[in-house]
Amino acid sequence: MTDSDSILLGDIGGTNARFAILNRGAIGPIEYIKVAKCSGVIEAIQRYLSGRTDKLPVKRAVLGLAGPVENNRCEITNSRWIVDGQTLKDALDLQEVRLLNDFEALAWSLPHLGATDLFPLGGGSPLPRAPILLIGPGTGFGTSCLLTHGGLTIVVASEAGHSTLPGTSRREDDVIELLRKRFGHVSVERAVSGPGLVNLYEALAAIDGIVLPKHDGTSITQAALNDSCSFSRRAFDMFCAMLGTIAGNLALTFCARGGIYIAGGIVPRFPEYLARSEFRLRFEAAGRYHDYLHDIPVNIIRRPDATFLGLTTLIAESSAGITAAVSKSTILS
Repeated sequence: MTDSDSILLGDIGGTNARFAILNRGAIGPIEYIKVAKCSGVIEAIQRYLSGRTDKLPVKRAVLGLAGPVENNRCEITNSRWIVDGQTLKDALDLQEVRLLNDFEALAWSLPHLGATDLFPLGGGSPLPRAPILLIGPGTGFGTSCLLTHGGLTIVVASEAGHSTLPGTSRREDDVIELLRKRFGHVSVERAVSGPGLVNLYEALAAIDGIVLPKHDGTSITQAALNDSCSFSRRAFDMFCAMLGTIAGNLALTFCARGGIYIAGGIVPRFPEYLARSEFRLRFEAAGRYHDYLHDIPVNIIRRPDATFLGLTTLIAESSAGITAAVSKSTILS
């Protein structure tokens, strides 16, 4: 690759697609495109590329996608988009396209995040070389785990957001039972995600026999934060508590004593509220393993371009044919 080559970076979720260009070790401005406004990823990329002011050729693309990636192909879980690497190569005349799960991409940024990029939620010091867990509610619920051994770094993508949602109280059991009647299987993201927050709000109202106005996740969040709606507050508090239980379960699953990081489109917007909630109490509520979890540090990722930092890190370290001399990424304004 020459200095004039540019790499298209993408972070594509169920609601938003974000794109930027990596050139000479620096990331250009990140642009947002609403998924609902495009027929598919090709249209979204074409719309983004057509608006670029620079005309440097784009030869490669590395895209993080909100869904499982197999054989360089992904069906995005919470949208109608299907992304196929070969189809993108042909349609956009690219030399190479690499697809990976969005939380896999984000996990590559974790070793490079500093104190100013994070909001701490308690715990002790991370153990060196121990597994590091990444979770995050957004349109869905993402998870991945970063492992290091003998100088080798590996990121394991996970679909734990579709595992069965646990209940820890009669109230939560009642909510889950109602959601089970609606959905059949009640996964983590049926409750701990943007749409999941709506499910909690509606379920709590139905259990108490209250007719409430319809609200989306953003409205429920705002009503909870300003305490203008008691049911929004109850749903939001249950959301935070359930997130703590799920984080604790996953920390035990992965033995993630290297720390827990929370990302996604929801939690970084209200870090102080989560810190005051039952999140940490529920995170540590594991009986004989309370002390084990008590020592694990939890941080919220506040850096908005962290996924793009992860993509550039992957590119720099990759031996799969897409390489770049990237030591540090800078967002250009």
